Amino acid sequence: MQVAHALGNPRLTAAGQPLSSLAVAEGELLWTPSPEFVERAPVEHFRHWLNARHGLDLADYDALWAWSVRELELFWAAVWDYFEIKTDARYTEVLDRRTMPGMRWFAGARVNYAEHLLRHERQHPDQVAIHHVSELRTLATISWGELGQQVRALAERLRALGIGPGDHVAAYLPNIPETAIAMMATAAIGAVWSAASPEFGARAVIDRFVQVKPKLLFVVDGYRFGGEDFPRLDAIQQILEGLDSVEHVVWVPYLQATTPSPLSGALPWAEMVSGPAPGAADFSYARVAHDEPLWVLFTSGTTGPPKAIVHSHVGVLLEHLKLTAFHVGLHPGSRVFYHSTTGWMMWNVLLSSLLQGAAIVMYD
Repeated sequence: MQVAHALGNPRLTAAGQPLSSLAVAEGELLWTPSPEFVERAPVEHFRHWLNARHGLDLADYDALWAWSVRELELFWAAVWDYFEIKTDARYTEVLDRRTMPGMRWFAGARVNYAEHLLRHERQHPDQVAIHHVSELRTLATISWGELGQQVRALAERLRALGIGPGDHVAAYLPNIPETAIAMMATAAIGAVWSAASPEFGARAVIDRFVQVKPKLLFVVDGYRFGGEDFPRLDAIQQILEGLDSVEHVVWVPYLQATTPSPLSGALPWAEMVSGPAPGAADFSYARVAHDEPLWVLFTSGTTGPPKAIVHSHVGVLLEHLKLTAFHVGLHPGSRVFYHSTTGWMMWNVLLSSLLQGAAIVMYD
């Protein structure tokens, strides 16, 4: 198939032929879902629910899609109701105006992203929530009950250190369960999360975290890749010298699992997650305002200093519920793997799979 030359005449191909004379090449169709598969799809369940609840007659996916982009406010209100969002205060309006930038989504709502990640725990505490493996650890699992207990224990310790809504927590951690637990505990108390992977050099980490001024920093002693060990103590010391906002450091032993922290005053991970924790029904999540930041992600830094990207609890919650159910088709019993480091947004998407009761696979 010939392709139009991007820098030449937009009406001609690279060979000088008119675009209208090209034959369009089509790929081979590899798979078509059966009617039974389509009917079981979560998005089809949503379509039937929507028709029944709102007296609509959306005959198929195309009709649902057309309605969703035409009736933005009604569609997103339906997403809110369908997934039974837990909130202290229902929103006053879905969308205040259709103008970007500057529009406000679900103003008045107060929600917590981590609360919804852990909703499955109460129904199925013994089911697997996380499968994890790395060059340093053999394949193991964490149940929903174990995950929830560690998140709540860590959240209570963070609160005892004075961390709360509006404070920033950063992590220099790899793709291991400790990082997922740290992110969920941070979100659970309404603090703001940012992460960088330990293969980043000190300067790359400082360039990111100096923008958010973290009050607490999680760090890992090192990691193993391709059979080679990479200690990170020197990089951590440089990072701490470049971040004068850090008041507390939590040390995660991974490369040398039994070696205590060489950093004076660092808090051991094991102590942070082993203390008493409220049960799932008793823990108080910080339900925050619709525009309260959940996390700050960063661009790659290839076109200058990394640029901060802020996502709110309510925005990411609704988008991730829609994504994981309607686009990816997840449900309890699904297992999800994305090959990602913690510095890439796909790591956040991996954790969003928990919203549907799916188990995630973490590989460092």
